[in-house]
Amino acid sequence: MARFSKLQVLNTITEQRLMPLFYHDELSVSKQVLRACYEGGARLLEFTNRGDYAHEVFGELNKFAAKELPGMILGVGSIVDAGTAAQYMQLGANFIVSAALREDIAKVCNRRKVPYMPGCGSLTEVGKAEELGCDIVKLFPGSVYGPNFIKSVRAPQPWTQIMPTGGVAPTKENLSSWFGAGAVCVGMGSKLISKELIANQDFKALQQAVKDALELIQITTK
Repeated sequence: MARFSKLQVLNTITEQRLMPLFYHDELSVSKQVLRACYEGGARLLEFTNRGDYAHEVFGELNKFAAKELPGMILGVGSIVDAGTAAQYMQLGANFIVSAALREDIAKVCNRRKVPYMPGCGSLTEVGKAEELGCDIVKLFPGSVYGPNFIKSVRAPQPWTQIMPTGGVAPTKENLSSWFGAGAVCVGMGSKLISKELIANQDFKALQQAVKDALELIQITTK
């Protein structure tokens, strides 16, 4: 079961404004990535469900976070059905993210008061997601839609909270465009947790990259 309440998760998302996301099939590597993000200042991370036995890695990673990294909130992304969402919630997932809007996932998340952030690509989908109880929606791939999508949606619906993922980079220009358009948070995968850093096991560099990204977000959102 989730260790953090829905309100705690949503507050952390809106305060941190950065959702690091990654997947690795080795638990030892995943632990080092998670610790590097934590020591860089992140208190939120999405583990993506992208490989065989990913749920086993996540289960152990979540136990590690609970024991070693106080306040670290772990959730899961790339979820495609309610059964998988329920499986991860049983392993302690504190939030669920999907690339597309799925009503079945929204229902199982609502039953357990676990935040669900579905991918939406139109005002109709955003409205449906909010009707299903989603406080934050994901914009994916962000590189296709761009910041103007967020700006246009929030013009008639200023209450809508959108998190772009894909096409987000840890640069002042890029972050300013997303947050200037009204993004509540940004998801960052390989632009932040690169394959090169993981391959070289340069976790100190990853820690610094996370720290720099968080500081840059603070600057661009003032």
